[in-house]
Amino acid sequence: MTFDPGQHGWKPERNPENPGYTGLVGPLWSRQEAEGQWAYAFLAEPKHLNARNLVHGGMLMTFADQFMGRTVYHAVDRQACVTVGLNSQFVAPAREGDLVEGRGRIVRRTRSLVFIQGSLTVAGAEVMVCDGIWKILGQ
Repeated sequence: MTFDPGQHGWKPERNPENPGYTGLVGPLWSRQEAEGQWAYAFLAEPKHLNARNLVHGGMLMTFADQFMGRTVYHAVDRQACVTVGLNSQFVAPAREGDLVEGRGRIVRRTRSLVFIQGSLTVAGAEVMVCDGIWKILGQ
């Protein structure tokens, strides 16, 4: 599968000149779907696979941490945040060539914490559900 992100409105999630950790697991993509709502994605490559040739659960967790953190970041007006807790349930496998998409939904926000639920899908079918707590730094 050849993935042309521009064809579907996806943009690189990080600066390709300074990719940081995302450079090891990415590229990761994002697009704004509605006011204040973002979607994220990665194309499953051989480097993302486990010994069974399925996308490694650690990659799905890494992706969830990334896209849920970005969702929180946008929800708190781009304030710095860190992950406090992240829970997941693997529902179905993702395979090489799959475009894995992630979307988060803010459940609750306090002065210093944000509670979020997330879903990872392939072609509209869930592969993982997750929830987490993020701390707004400086609060």
